[in-house]
Amino acid sequence: MPKTEETPRLLLLDGHSLAYRAFYALKDANLMTTDGQHTEAVYGFLSMLTNIMRDEAPTHLVVCFDRSEPTFRHEAYADYKANRSETPEDFRGQMLLIHELLDTLKVPHLSLAGFEADDLIATLATRASGEGMDVLIVTGDRDALQLVDPKVTVLMTRRGISDMTRFTPEAVVEKYGLTPNQYPDFAALRGDPSDNLPSIPSVGEKTATKWISEFGSLDELVRRADEVKGKVGDKLREHLGQVIHNRMLTELRRDVALDVEPAGLTMGQWDREEINKLLDSLQIRGELRERLFKVLGTAEPEVQGGFEADIVTLEPGGVAAWLGALPAGRTGLAFAGAWGSGTGRIDALAFAAAGGSAAYLDLTRLTADDEADLAAWLADETIEKAVHDSKGPLLGLWAQGLDLRGLTCDTALAAYLAMPGQRSFPLDDLVLRYLHRTLENTSAANGQTSLFDDADDTAARDLAMRAVAVLDLAEALESHLSQRGGTRLVTDVELPLVRVLAEVERAGIAADAEYLAALEAEFAAAVKMAVDAAHAAVGEQFNLGSPKQLQEIFFERLNLPKTKKIKTGYSTDADQLAWLATQTEHELPTIMLRHRDQQKLRTTVEGLIKEIADDGRIHTTFNQIIAATGRLSSEKPNLQNIPIRTAEGRRIRKGFVVGPGYETLLTADYSQIELRIMAHLSGDRSLIEAFGSGHDFHAATAAKVFDTTPETVTGEMRAKIKAMNYGLAYGLSDFGLSGQLNIPVAEARTLKEEYFEEFGGIRDFLNDIVAQARTDGYTSTILGRRRYLPDLTSDNRQRREMAERMALNAPIQGSAADIIKVAMLNVQRAIAGMRSRMLLQVHDELVFEVHPGELDDLRQVVVKEMAAAYELTVPLDVSVGVGPNWEDAGH
Repeated sequence: MPKTEETPRLLLLDGHSLAYRAFYALKDANLMTTDGQHTEAVYGFLSMLTNIMRDEAPTHLVVCFDRSEPTFRHEAYADYKANRSETPEDFRGQMLLIHELLDTLKVPHLSLAGFEADDLIATLATRASGEGMDVLIVTGDRDALQLVDPKVTVLMTRRGISDMTRFTPEAVVEKYGLTPNQYPDFAALRGDPSDNLPSIPSVGEKTATKWISEFGSLDELVRRADEVKGKVGDKLREHLGQVIHNRMLTELRRDVALDVEPAGLTMGQWDREEINKLLDSLQIRGELRERLFKVLGTAEPEVQGGFEADIVTLEPGGVAAWLGALPAGRTGLAFAGAWGSGTGRIDALAFAAAGGSAAYLDLTRLTADDEADLAAWLADETIEKAVHDSKGPLLGLWAQGLDLRGLTCDTALAAYLAMPGQRSFPLDDLVLRYLHRTLENTSAANGQTSLFDDADDTAARDLAMRAVAVLDLAEALESHLSQRGGTRLVTDVELPLVRVLAEVERAGIAADAEYLAALEAEFAAAVKMAVDAAHAAVGEQFNLGSPKQLQEIFFERLNLPKTKKIKTGYSTDADQLAWLATQTEHELPTIMLRHRDQQKLRTTVEGLIKEIADDGRIHTTFNQIIAATGRLSSEKPNLQNIPIRTAEGRRIRKGFVVGPGYETLLTADYSQIELRIMAHLSGDRSLIEAFGSGHDFHAATAAKVFDTTPETVTGEMRAKIKAMNYGLAYGLSDFGLSGQLNIPVAEARTLKEEYFEEFGGIRDFLNDIVAQARTDGYTSTILGRRRYLPDLTSDNRQRREMAERMALNAPIQGSAADIIKVAMLNVQRAIAGMRSRMLLQVHDELVFEVHPGELDDLRQVVVKEMAAAYELTVPLDVSVGVGPNWEDAGH
């Protein structure tokens, strides 16, 4: 922690106050991990803590927390804080994570039964200022203002997680017209709704301030209460006992018996790897993680320095000589430029070789011979190369007529397989983690040429150093992956897939802009109709996007049944609207649901139209290093978000069409692949027999559970077992099943018991997965993809149960991801001689554009290669469809 002043400075934080502030400030952001753990409070708290440490540079700090037990104030006043709503479950679980975060950061934190955090803060502030320390208190509770003095400053949160007001003695007087010592007297008169301390009727803040200013103190006001004239005087005298009681409760205790001293409240020696592991599990990444480590950085002993190299600038005509003199072994590469799915460019390239030599090459200054020499070297598969996050640079090189082969390590991919719980893999973070070095402190080993003496050339030096870092990092990550059994997965699947995904992104898929524009207009009209219908149903105009107005209309004007309680009133989210629609005959909940559905469809189509490139095609970007299960995702646009379960949603797929020069689209996907993997991994005979029965799978499994024949299975019976079939691998609970099927929890529990009586192998398999993962610390897919789950042994019940659900799901969903990736590789190799091409991968589906005359051959190749991607006990089943657009090609 930075020490910038000679006078010790103690930072005291009100943990619950700041966590609550963060939770509600970020509630609309709906921050949660991919596994469902809410992180609004954790993220906001960490952001505030980081900013305060950066801005205030404390030498000492401690976070104080309230406890669940009653305090001495509850004993004095039974209704103290009795009006507060129940703590939201999403927040309660995050408090445990905040404690874990502080433990990992080695930040001291305190709580004490019988006292509030304010009392601990008051006691420590009094001791510390008495010992000559400067004190800074960070809180959202105005009671802390009574602690302000020349040595104690209060930072009061106002809005959000970054807006704060600094209160010195002068600032308190300016704001309230009172001294800090007078503030608790003022608070006693005013009352405090948040603490359930009653106010005096007709007496507001202005009157309370006037009285304390005039009489000097509450004691003097009470003594001379008869001097206060008028009705407010009568009210004061009537409520004097209440005011005196309030005053006792608003006084913060400064004499709590604590077993710590201010001088001992310093951060311990934190461990970067432990912090990274926790932030990985919480999927807190990017800017906040970087900001945190920058603030902590000066206290870190493990960083061993930067990177060094002999750097040369390759002048025009000098490319061949330098490349020809490269020592044997792998070369690290780093690129500068801009690239995307359809277009791109590479402006500069840096090389790094074993022995500490590096070179910078400006691609805009190449001669014709340079271009030929560079092209040959880059495309030479016998020359091993390492790159960080190689797909983008590959697309950029292709746009300039260059290629990149011989890639033996992508450090972003390798890091992803080593740490699948993390969602971003910046190079500077990885070199700190694995090499204990930094890219911020780089130099040339034997002096720099004139190129690097100028500030304008810093970017060139930095690019060369990135190449050096990639080369060193590649070796470290390969060793790490080898220990974790991930070498084959990266070399045989993930690395080759980079090129396939780049080819798919470059191809894109044709879009019918006119059709999509007409569809967007249709959805916009439907949105307008829903707005008009809502206004008519209520009898006045209102903003359908305003939760406050919706709450007023639903629960005050229309007096509809109350939904889930939230801080601002009652929820009007989609689930609660659907519940309301079943509880009332009023049409408004149904209209609101229709409005939101149509608005979402309209927004989706608007987004697609914006992404149509100049070539008339949409080039999505596939993310290979995001999902911890190994699944691919897409962005700009996210094609996985296009609805498929509703007829209106499927109309959007009609906007994806066959392009000029091609005959038709072909789609191919796996039928019930996750259930087939379940049957394979569990070895359950009944499940395997159901696949081989020739009947509809869900009907066949329902027949076994209900002891009947597939032909006599009803739609209700099939729906129940279908929910079981798909839900079990996701940790489906009795409560979750009851919600899905709208049946009592007891009936759901009985249904699960009956299911497991027939499919006992599945039950045993699921139990064994969790038990083995708890022993090993990870789960594995059929190709050895590991998912590390340290929370399986956590003391935090919420995190432990979430880890158990992940352990159930990861081997099955991860194995499905492995299989579709292998299928893509095999199909792409098999169609290399064709003019047809792969366009998309979405979930378990592949989409192809078929060249005239190749339909039959392509269909045969795709089915063969997809079915042979992995040999399961239950064979993979591939369905194929053909049509002029994505929807019509469905099957």
